[in-house]
Amino acid sequence: MSVQAVADDRITLRFLAAPSDVAASGLTIAAGRVLEWIDKAGYACAVGWSGSYCVTAYVGDIRFNTPIRPGNLIEAHARIVHTGRTSMHVLVTVDATDVRERDFRASTQCLLVFVAIDDAGVPRGVPQWVPRTERDLLLSARAISRIEPRRIIRTAMNEQAYTDEGTTPRTVFRFLAAPGDANWGGNAHGGTVMRWIDEAAFACAASWSSDAAVAVYSGGIHFYHPIHIGHIVEVDARIIHTSSRSMHLSILVRSGAPGNAHNLQLTTRCLTVMVELNSGGQAGPGRSGRWR
Repeated sequence: MSVQAVADDRITLRFLAAPSDVAASGLTIAAGRVLEWIDKAGYACAVGWSGSYCVTAYVGDIRFNTPIRPGNLIEAHARIVHTGRTSMHVLVTVDATDVRERDFRASTQCLLVFVAIDDAGVPRGVPQWVPRTERDLLLSARAISRIEPRRIIRTAMNEQAYTDEGTTPRTVFRFLAAPGDANWGGNAHGGTVMRWIDEAAFACAASWSSDAAVAVYSGGIHFYHPIHIGHIVEVDARIIHTSSRSMHLSILVRSGAPGNAHNLQLTTRCLTVMVELNSGGQAGPGRSGRWR
């Protein structure tokens, strides 16, 4: 296994947040669009390190700390923090600032896991990444410490089953994966799938509270199978818990060929937390705490 130069282990993307990126409120950038940026930066870093096509396997612990406004200057920083035999753990930080101030503030940070694959779609080895500084060692140790808890959480999530009984608020989107959603491998971008997840979560949360609902956390996004272009996509979001200020939603993504529409395969799952903003832009009690 080869060892690459440290200069290859990180990348920064810089761009402006566009008006077309805004959420339903029209005031801030949609969480789903930020998730797309995260995946794009992480993917670019993983491809640069591995020198091969990669697929997103996991995205976790995304906390939306500060809102991003249309027209903000964005910097998406991605860096390798750990490598396995075929996997790369990439830390992505998204910073934003007013273009006139250039005072960047962290908006969100998360860890992604990518797997390098060959032309046949089979996982292939990646160059070993070696920590060189105290900061590298700290980030690497944190990434490694999350591997086993992530496995436990994934197992628990897979064992959870939902039925149509009860009064749980639920929203289901169904559509075809379009050619414009394709990545270089001919499947749907991981970032695009995360945008679909955010849109379904918002629709479900807004139907229960109001269109002032916004995402504050998204975690445990596990990608099990690719979504092929032209296949049916079903995004199923339901509220599974509420507090006085928040709504917790489970989102399942299933997909399959149009001729097999009644037997779709689970491709992705995640947990999202939404809050309802009051007139002052803060998370208020709203209606989110009334569901039982």
